[in-house]
Amino acid sequence: MTTTIDTILGRASAARLGSPAPTRAQLEIILSAGLNAPDHGRLRPWRYVVLQGDGLDLLGRAMSELKQRQTPEASAEVLDAVRMKARRAPVIVVAAAHLVKGHRKVPEIEQIIAVGAAVENMVLAAHSLGIGTMWKTGDPAYDSQVKQVLGLDLNGTAKDGEHLAAGPAEESEGPAGGEGTPADAEAPAEVAVEETAPPAEEAKAEETPTVEETSS
Repeated sequence: MTTTIDTILGRASAARLGSPAPTRAQLEIILSAGLNAPDHGRLRPWRYVVLQGDGLDLLGRAMSELKQRQTPEASAEVLDAVRMKARRAPVIVVAAAHLVKGHRKVPEIEQIIAVGAAVENMVLAAHSLGIGTMWKTGDPAYDSQVKQVLGLDLNGTAKDGEHLAAGPAEESEGPAGGEGTPADAEAPAEVAVEETAPPAEEAKAEETPTVEETSS
């Protein structure tokens, strides 16, 4: 029987991900893990957007448009390659920090760390389910227009994108890769699993995450 320690010590980032995507039931478990991270002040600073299908293409276009703003001379081939990065996995969970600024007891850095711990919870949950993951970030995580596309609060901080795949994953060498470490938080914000576009509104607190099927 695999123990929690085995899961932690055996985790490694996948070098490549492919189909199939995690099932709805698996996503529920992974997201539940992300709602149960250490959280000073019980502020529940995490926000998640789950992208599949057309939602991945929406993100890809936003990433390509950002590249074009940054590098106006970029060729069509370069822009297309950037757009296709969003298709490196069948599911992406975007994690963001919804910061309470000026909190008298919980500084912003602790709120961001709580989101990082929540993402690690999800990575470990996915690993325990046999689902490959990679934790990615970059310029899109800090761009206001990309945040708007994802329906995120512009005052928050987009943390990272966790790429998921339930199929065989080619692992990198050794556990823990190079990415960035259980549970006392109350029910946090709503989590919606979207089949296409990300949610336009922020989540309200729920007992457990919910899975919604919508269309863009």
